Amino acid sequence: QVQLVESGGGSVQAGGSLRLSCAASGPSSHWMAWFRQAPGREREFVAAAVRAAGATTLSDSVRGRFTVSRDYINNMMYLQMNNLKSEDTGVYYCAAGETFGRSQSAYPYSGQGTQVTVSS
Repeated sequence: QVQLVESGGGSVQAGGSLRLSCAASGPSSHWMAWFRQAPGREREFVAAAVRAAGATTLSDSVRGRFTVSRDYINNMMYLQMNNLKSEDTGVYYCAAGETFGRSQSAYPYSGQGTQVTVSS
């Protein structure tokens, strides 16, 4: 059983930065991903990183501003968020699984989320 715990959320002004962490316990998953959900909107894919080869993928809305990375030894995943915008506001969730997908349903494991609020 994989358990995921997110941390690092908070409030920041537009243009600022935050670094989210996801601590995973249990077996290391092939894929780990970040999703976010703004009030009144569907949960959307943000970024994902594969365990081997260091391959990552980002959504178009965050590419160039966010970076996703994994620490395989400590079973962690990070999301470095720079040049934050008000539209980045939402609850950010960590997810894990053996296959890649841009839908939350592709990942059998997810955390409770951490709130990110960007004020303009």
